Amino acid sequence: MSVVVSPIREPLIEGGKTYHQITEDICSPTEKAPNFAWVLAFTLSSIFLGLFLFTVAWTIWFGIGTWNLNRTIGWGWDITNFVWWIGIGHAGTLISAILLLFRQRWRTGVNRAAEAMTIFAVMCAGQFPLIHMGRLWLAFFIFPYPNTRGPLWVNFNSPLLWDVFAISTYFTVSVLFWYTGLVPDLATLRDRSKGIRRKLYNIFSFGWTGAAKHWQRFESLSLVLAGLSTPLVLSVHTIVSFDFATSVIPGWHTTIFPPYFVAGAIFSGFAMVQTLMLITRKVLKLEEYITLQHIDSMNKVILVTGTIVGVAYLTELFIAWYSGYLYEQYAFYNRVLGPYWWSYVGMMACNVLSPQVFWSRKIRRSITWTFAMSIFVNIGMWFERFVIIATTLARDYLPSSWSYYVPTWVEIGIFLGTLGLFFTLFLIFTRVAPVVAVAEVKSILKAAGDQYTGPNAAKHHHHHTAVAAQTGAH
Repeated sequence: MSVVVSPIREPLIEGGKTYHQITEDICSPTEKAPNFAWVLAFTLSSIFLGLFLFTVAWTIWFGIGTWNLNRTIGWGWDITNFVWWIGIGHAGTLISAILLLFRQRWRTGVNRAAEAMTIFAVMCAGQFPLIHMGRLWLAFFIFPYPNTRGPLWVNFNSPLLWDVFAISTYFTVSVLFWYTGLVPDLATLRDRSKGIRRKLYNIFSFGWTGAAKHWQRFESLSLVLAGLSTPLVLSVHTIVSFDFATSVIPGWHTTIFPPYFVAGAIFSGFAMVQTLMLITRKVLKLEEYITLQHIDSMNKVILVTGTIVGVAYLTELFIAWYSGYLYEQYAFYNRVLGPYWWSYVGMMACNVLSPQVFWSRKIRRSITWTFAMSIFVNIGMWFERFVIIATTLARDYLPSSWSYYVPTWVEIGIFLGTLGLFFTLFLIFTRVAPVVAVAEVKSILKAAGDQYTGPNAAKHHHHHTAVAAQTGAH
């Protein structure tokens, strides 16, 4: 079936690739010995993973008293990091599900790594509520199950319980979606492998042969999972925001939190995808599959969501003033001019001001600018979560209980350790599966390859046709 393509649309696959070249370029990093950059990154991330295991063991052994939580600030770095990681986990399913439903071709270069990032980020996020319980071995108390020890039922009115259900559902659907997309590519790797690798890939590819019936089921399942994932993308961070919005604490008790948290999550998630993809395309030499056009499209989403977040910040300030409610006004006055003013300045500078540079097409397509901005955005989104939690709790109704929160080395170690866990898992993933979806890139080659579309299309196409004719003649 012919595909009508706009002549002005830029190609998403460069280098005049054939189907065989696509397979070779994307699959070969999983088959060759890792290069020096990968080994160095894996060593560093493993050290941080070791730090994570040590600090978690220290916390369990000595108790939550090793953290600097106090009578005023009962949530510190732990819940800040929990919300931050959940936010990062949002972009993967958004890129996969919503852009698949809208048939956006540019998703094919980045969706696989973004989906993997989602799963690993949610795994990191899940660590914090568990550790925060203090008694890890009682984690099963959060599940409603029949028991013989009396009415041990969870509080279904608590948004903390809604978190458990929302995040576990989101994680399950994300894993299914990610794995479904992997099956054709695992079969490709199986056919290129020998020995034990071949047997393992054969098990995980479920006997995929590429038959028409397999592709039909693949497409159907992908659409069903995309349809399930789309409301989940919106609901998960909405429910995380209810942890704050359903309370009666000034500065938290606000109806803007659900949409503002969702926009912030997509904002930080896309920034983390950019960070990962820019490193991956350089280390694995995938510049012809993760092109400047992909980076440009991602930066447009960052610009839009960053602007939404900026509007939400200003709306919060306006509503606090307009409400005439003294305690609400003081909560925001304290955020801006109180002892944590530096975190508010960092949040506004990184989240509202810095993304505005992406109005320039030249900057949107600059690797250096994009990488720097992606780091800034994630720092800013961490500050946002810290501002919401720490500054609101530090000064309550009783001035006698006001305090200032500074994390201990254990809290800092756990946070750095989750970064180690995240990057260790991602680096292992790049060694066992293609980072770019081979089957999906092939599916858009005729519509988005530079020999078929873009300024050099005609020249490339005539050249390839001539080569093919000569080959046929011989």
